[in-house]
Amino acid sequence: MLISTLAFACMNTTVKYLSGFSAFQIVLFRSIGSLFFTFGFLIKNKISFVGNNKKLLILRGLVGVTSMSLFFMSTKYLPIGSAVSLRYLAPVFAAIFAVIILKEKIKAVQWLFFALAFAGVLVLKGFDKEVSGYGLLLVFVSAVFSGLVYIILSKIGKSEHPVVVVNYFMIISTIVGLVGSINNWVIPVGKEWFLLCILGVFGYFGQVYMTKAFQMASTSQVAPLKYIEVVFTLLFGTFIFGEVYTFWSLLGIALIIGGLVLNILYKEKYKS
Repeated sequence: MLISTLAFACMNTTVKYLSGFSAFQIVLFRSIGSLFFTFGFLIKNKISFVGNNKKLLILRGLVGVTSMSLFFMSTKYLPIGSAVSLRYLAPVFAAIFAVIILKEKIKAVQWLFFALAFAGVLVLKGFDKEVSGYGLLLVFVSAVFSGLVYIILSKIGKSEHPVVVVNYFMIISTIVGLVGSINNWVIPVGKEWFLLCILGVFGYFGQVYMTKAFQMASTSQVAPLKYIEVVFTLLFGTFIFGEVYTFWSLLGIALIIGGLVLNILYKEKYKS
């Protein structure tokens, strides 16, 4: 899981570095880079590209690329560590959608943990005047769509191979990224080509090692480690971009991550 979080942190940092490019152009290169791996895997293992639940697969791709695009946009206005932390509100929205769409029940104590996470958002915005309201809105809506992705994946269940699901996501993201960047295309120069191309590599290996971690250990052991991505990203933001995080920023981020980790630990304890 540490390799996964480091890979995702590197991807987030690279996106921040490429802030001169439109979010759609970054989505395009991020998606094309991963398609090399997903296509190769499906061809090598003779797995059909088409899938069984085409409507759900397409919907997952559309919702996913919306979330990803909004997140990339938000990094232009927010410190990268704050943006990543706020996007991690996705499980809260996933729980709300689960209640509405899947008719699942959420324990009272879980709502308390979610309230703690939202308190972190209020602290982050209310006390840290450096936080952009527009950037906050972008990443907040990104988290909402990311939460909806969880519900769609739950609906898809085990009827599709995971790589087929990712492949649909990357194909749709490539199309959306290409169309969206036509009128805002910036020609990469020098090392920018390398950085744009490596986005997909970071994203792919982040997903692979996260999946392996969940396969090798229990959720209660692995899931909280996902949030180390925030720590890595904060460090990269500080040392590479010279970002300054105030006491209120760090407190808000700690409340967000704390509330979500407590929810994960509670769910695992409740299951057992």
